[in-house]
Amino acid sequence: MAQTSRGRRLMGEINVVPYIDVMLVLLIIFMITAPLLTQGVKVDLPKAGAEPLEAQRLQPLVLSVDRQGRLYLNLGANPQAPLDDDTVAARATAALQRDPETQ
Repeated sequence: MAQTSRGRRLMGEINVVPYIDVMLVLLIIFMITAPLLTQGVKVDLPKAGAEPLEAQRLQPLVLSVDRQGRLYLNLGANPQAPLDDDTVAARATAALQRDPETQ
């Protein structure tokens, strides 16, 4: 009787290999079917009646001052040349009279 109890020893472990096989099969199925699912909902959006904004056709009026206090205006033939106070005032006034919407 002692020999039969030694030979028929119960296993205390669970064999998880079949569970791993099932999980891998399910993973493969989900990986194949996931791209086939609909990714969004079709929505009928209203059409806008507004026109697109007009590109800003005007060049802004920019007055720059460097460290030495020289003034530069982005108008004229040579915007890189320094100007004196009277010339800047005259050119800015002329540009604003020509187009009052100049910024």
